[in-house]
Amino acid sequence: MMKSKKDKRQKVRFKIRKRIVGSAEQPRLAIFRSNKEIYAQLIDDSSSTTLAAASSRENASTDDKLTKVDQAKSVGKMIAERAKKAGVDAVVFDRGGFLYHGRVKALADSAREEGLNF
Repeated sequence: MMKSKKDKRQKVRFKIRKRIVGSAEQPRLAIFRSNKEIYAQLIDDSSSTTLAAASSRENASTDDKLTKVDQAKSVGKMIAERAKKAGVDAVVFDRGGFLYHGRVKALADSAREEGLNF
């Protein structure tokens, strides 16, 4: 039986999640990339809570002219600022089964530039 693209990504995602666990001191930076938007969350897996979140939908009305990669960079900057407010300076990166290039890489690099360690 042919597996869909979504099924293949889920398989990779579960493999990644077996190894990566977020804690209160070092939460998991989880990424989700849809065709139009990109989302990032800081998750403490021990208490199953989201410490901070950011998405490209927050400033969608003003950033219609930005490319998707530029939107991902701004989301990376936002999540790093919100992590600092939450008292977090180190995270574990969870790419969510997506390849580490393009928008995912742009988000990660901009978060690193803002001072988030991973």
